[in-house]
Amino acid sequence: MTEQRYQAVLDVRAGSTVTDVAARFGVSRQAVHRWLAWYEQDGLAGLADRSSRPRSSPTQTSADVEALVCEMRRRHPRWGARRILFELGRTGCPGPIPSRITVHRILVRHGLVEERPRRRRREDYVRWERDRPMELWQMDIVGGVMLADGREAKVVTGVDDHSRFCVIAAVVPKATGRAVCLALVAALREYGVPDELLTDNGKQFTARFNQGGGEVMFDRICRENGITHRLTKPRSPTTTGKVERFHQSLRRELLDDHPPFTSIIEAQAAIDAFRHEYNTDRPHQSLDMAFPANRFRAEHGNGIPLKLPPSLSTILDETPAPPHAAPPRPRPAAPTALAVEVVRTVPASGNLSLRGQQFWLGPAHAGREVTVWADTTVVHLLRDGVRLKSVPSRFSPTTLQQLLADGARPAGPPPIPAPAPGTGAVEVDRTVNACGQIGLAGRQHPVGYHLAGRRVTVRLDHRVLHLLDTDRTLLRSLPNPLTPAQVARIPNARPGGPAPTPAAGPLRVDRKVSSRGSICIARQKIQVGIGHAGHTVTVEEADTTFRVYHGEQLLTEAVRTTTHTIARFKARKPEPPRRATPTQTKSE
Repeated sequence: MTEQRYQAVLDVRAGSTVTDVAARFGVSRQAVHRWLAWYEQDGLAGLADRSSRPRSSPTQTSADVEALVCEMRRRHPRWGARRILFELGRTGCPGPIPSRITVHRILVRHGLVEERPRRRRREDYVRWERDRPMELWQMDIVGGVMLADGREAKVVTGVDDHSRFCVIAAVVPKATGRAVCLALVAALREYGVPDELLTDNGKQFTARFNQGGGEVMFDRICRENGITHRLTKPRSPTTTGKVERFHQSLRRELLDDHPPFTSIIEAQAAIDAFRHEYNTDRPHQSLDMAFPANRFRAEHGNGIPLKLPPSLSTILDETPAPPHAAPPRPRPAAPTALAVEVVRTVPASGNLSLRGQQFWLGPAHAGREVTVWADTTVVHLLRDGVRLKSVPSRFSPTTLQQLLADGARPAGPPPIPAPAPGTGAVEVDRTVNACGQIGLAGRQHPVGYHLAGRRVTVRLDHRVLHLLDTDRTLLRSLPNPLTPAQVARIPNARPGGPAPTPAAGPLRVDRKVSSRGSICIARQKIQVGIGHAGHTVTVEEADTTFRVYHGEQLLTEAVRTTTHTIARFKARKPEPPRRATPTQTKSE
């Protein structure tokens, strides 16, 4: 640039006019006159590049304000220029309050933010918002709540569309349809009934994409309380953008930096504190830096009570306080004759699962509520008071007590009517043969290879066959393969004694060690040692550990890291040794 200025000065001194030189070099005439003055004053050095910085800047941001902006950003790394500007006006600024772009430039200059080009402009998004609160709620489910025992809990969330007020933030161990409905009902009782609910197509909210369709419990609550349930298009998370934005704030400001929670109760307390700050003390840019609590108004009232499914009404009536608000109570000892009733909705597959035991009802019952009556010996499934089927129970007293803690109720009398005289339970003694079978009514019936060689008492009680030890401890329950006529013809049968009692000691099951020296119990893999490969070991379930025995020898004790219940009680039957084929014999 210095050479061009010097050439222009030489052309003018050689006789060219200033106008022609300015046109040739593409500058103004004033610029050429300025170069001539610099050359006459300082010579060739005067034509060098000069700084255009003004000698004074009366409107420059003061150092105190700039330092305060940087301090706020370092103290709150999630705050952007708009939030920092709001806090400067809220808490006091040592000088004139700068503009938002000035705050942004200060952060960029000090390396506190990184400028990134936007993938899409704000104008490209179609923004929508309802005109008043309680007109529309957006609901969803988010994970990321890690517990100290390795589990990941979920959070059922709900946000009012107009005010961004968080109406639901309930921590649940599993995001089942029942847990989502309980969280929704608690919010409806606290804030009132909205006009509409917007959700995605999760199976907790709708059976839209389930085989066979139907109505889930969430749809039923909406329908019976006059709530219009709206669904998003598949793979369209921006439709529920307000609740998704709440998830982002929850993760960034709480969950990402928080250590694992010791319990669901602690996690709920932390999220309740975040929710209170989010609603009352956190300005939102989408609301022009207003607080959600200032725009939200609850509607409690038209005097119409909530209409809820009977299963939810029972749980809510028996539990006046939310589960996360009640202090943990020690579990009472499980009584021997404990029986419980619990209501469940049959999934679209028709295969109902409860605490690790599955009950096949068929797709024809999908979406319908059934009552499960269960004790330690038998499980009855009923719909509208009519018994659908009865199967042997695999529930222990501890499992039944856990069901009571999760909302089940003590059961009444069993649904099967009292037997007629002479048709009660009968018992007969048998020895299990080497193949794990016993003989009844002229046929062999498998009862379990792990019982081979044991003397057992077979109790035939209507549809259930119980195997009892010599002290009348219940060993196993199976479906009764005999008809009443066949039972009447069993020789040496006697009237049944008192009902069997479950084993009082810890649960013990058998496992066969794999070729790699490991076993699997309750979906947890335990390494026993390759030296025990092929052996059958006994696993004893304790409160927090699994003890593995080979005979009377304790092989290992592993910390329990699984929350699943034991669903398989016997080891796989070992394969018989293979016989050599004639071809192998000749080759040898």
